[in-house]
Amino acid sequence: MNFLGKMERKFGKYAIRNLTVYIIATYIIAYFLQFLGRAGLPVLGYLTLDPGLILRGQVWRLISWVLIPPDSFNLITLIILFTYYQLGSVLEKTWGAFLYNVYIFFGLIMTVIGAFILYAFMGDAYTILGYGSQFSTYYVSLSIFLGFALTYPDMQMLLYFFIPIKIKYLAVIDVVYLLYSVVTGNWAGRVVIICSLMNVIVFFLLTRNYSRINPREIHRKKNFKKAVSRGQVNNGGAKHKCAVCGRTEKDDPNLEFRFCSKCKGNYEYCQDHLFTHEHVK
Repeated sequence: MNFLGKMERKFGKYAIRNLTVYIIATYIIAYFLQFLGRAGLPVLGYLTLDPGLILRGQVWRLISWVLIPPDSFNLITLIILFTYYQLGSVLEKTWGAFLYNVYIFFGLIMTVIGAFILYAFMGDAYTILGYGSQFSTYYVSLSIFLGFALTYPDMQMLLYFFIPIKIKYLAVIDVVYLLYSVVTGNWAGRVVIICSLMNVIVFFLLTRNYSRINPREIHRKKNFKKAVSRGQVNNGGAKHKCAVCGRTEKDDPNLEFRFCSKCKGNYEYCQDHLFTHEHVK
């Protein structure tokens, strides 16, 4: 995350604002092309992600595959697109345009890499079996939902428009179904799912708080609890102290401290643990 912060300061001005709008636009174009296909103009066949044809000069397929529709257009699809627009817009405002761009484009790039990995093992059978049509933005769009669930796990959504349920439970259902698909599906399906959702996997691993399983941190917490029970805690005159790592402004004058509104009680955290700590209930 520190690396991404440095990159954002350097390249953040180049980030695409309102990226979700462009994602939705690709769906609209895709369904229009699908309509043309039904009308006798099979355009989509020239847009699929096929490494064999790319290596033969059809380089536009490196990008044009994002116009492959994941399913047929209907009312449910329209509702899903509207939901993706809402979730994606909130994520962009929460993370910032640069990090949101990195998240989406990393998923797209990993999808292309996955296609080339699959082609390396299958050769021309990849083209013959039509595996290129399996690569669409379906899972990349799904990553918007999963990223939102990781950021706001306790936010409620209305299942079937009237059943309130926390978004983290819907995400768990999705993950279980994805794992089932990976186990029972063919290698093409496995590569598509794993590579397309690699952005979610990386984001999940980067946002975990690993300090709580650090032996040194565990030892420090034990000593702190003993000191509290004996009334021996002394901050040395410091005004701020992180409830996780115990650092104060005297340890580093550049540290910033904030109180967490989601924790019950007056718990203060440093900038490194403000967004990664476990909320006190």
